[in-house]
Amino acid sequence: MATSVVFPDCEEAVCRCAEPIPERLSFAFQPIIDFKSRTIFAQEALVRGPEGQSAGSVLSKVNAENMHAFDRHCRIQALKSASRTLARRDELLSLNTMPNAVYDPATCLRTTLAAAKANGFPINQIMFEMTEHEAVHEPDHFAMIVRSYKDMGFTTALDDFGSGGAGLTLLAAVMPDIVKLDMGLVRNVHISPVKRTILAAVVEICDKFGIRIIAEGIEVKAEARALLDLGITLFQGYYFSKPQLNDAPGVDDINWSISG
Repeated sequence: MATSVVFPDCEEAVCRCAEPIPERLSFAFQPIIDFKSRTIFAQEALVRGPEGQSAGSVLSKVNAENMHAFDRHCRIQALKSASRTLARRDELLSLNTMPNAVYDPATCLRTTLAAAKANGFPINQIMFEMTEHEAVHEPDHFAMIVRSYKDMGFTTALDDFGSGGAGLTLLAAVMPDIVKLDMGLVRNVHISPVKRTILAAVVEICDKFGIRIIAEGIEVKAEARALLDLGITLFQGYYFSKPQLNDAPGVDDINWSISG
């Protein structure tokens, strides 16, 4: 059953924080690894139900009326969950967020900043992932949100890059710190000359502007080897580590083998 949650330090008239949101949440954490340095670059917080139920079961209860409160509630709860381990480790916390659920960053991120401070979580250790699909509807608003996040000291990542139709136009408009390749470009890249040619061009463009690339959804070692040959070293996927409920996998939990 949905519950009504009110955040007292947020202006309800602006951020609509008093609307119903899904029940208590938990989080699973999946590492994003830096294969070159054999370190964990970031941990992505993946929303789950109170007993570990799938993200789909939670997101199915999110609608236009409660998405503003839900987006904010997820950020706050993920920070609380991550603070037990990540604040003591030199890793980013990657939070998925919906830019179209944010009216004004300075106002709508007030509770997120307060939660980070309360949990001793450094702002420069937080990365916001924003999917390219959201930019299709309000590209100017999307670009404003990304720039505001960067100005506030957060790391910004353009998620599902190459899937939403905005592509290079959006990249030029927002210039994020990181792009996360859409899984469609990663899947079977080792047997697709076309995908490798496209990704080689993306790598060249991003290198020129200092934008790092994360390849997500890696499921077999051959994909990892092909991506490494292209110069990509930040990886995420079941091949390396599955998400872990209520905890963040460490370096020793990662499958680092991609040879042979």
